[in-house]
Amino acid sequence: MSSENYIIHDQYAVHFLTFTVIDWIDIFTRASYKIEIANSLEYCQKNKGLRLFAYPR
Repeated sequence: MSSENYIIHDQYAVHFLTFTVIDWIDIFTRASYKIEIANSLEYCQKNKGLRLFAYPR
């Protein structure tokens, strides 16, 4: 696991983010995981100004 802190310096640039989960669990196979991720992304869009252009379904 990386100990680096990632800071987005240019808030207006487009960024590509990727994440790794513990034991490479496929988080999109269980409905409860998908709902949690969708809710988290929606919260960030409404409350933190996240502009989401694409994500896997």
